[in-house]
Amino acid sequence: MVRKLDYRWHLRQVMADRDMFATTDLIPPLLARGIRLSSSQVYRLVVDRPERLSLKILMALCDILDCSMTELIEPVAAGALARKTKTAGGTEAGVGDLRPKRARITVAGR
Repeated sequence: MVRKLDYRWHLRQVMADRDMFATTDLIPPLLARGIRLSSSQVYRLVVDRPERLSLKILMALCDILDCSMTELIEPVAAGALARKTKTAGGTEAGVGDLRPKRARITVAGR
């Protein structure tokens, strides 16, 4: 059986460890290394887990933050991130099960 791997992205934590708390703090050092990203692209890079990342950007981040790739990317088993739960009927719980219930409006005195 083939083991499925995934990863955790720690850019935000590594930045915080180096007293960089604003996502826009990365824009000038990236630009100095020839990488031009908009503020929204940098925000998504810091806040979200990237599905694709160029090696040029990864190397620039390691250089800017003076860290290794293993500090930014932590490999984990795929099942360790999030597991689907089964409902009482034996089916997997989905987004539909997480939807809020409608509020009931009642008039006092009726």
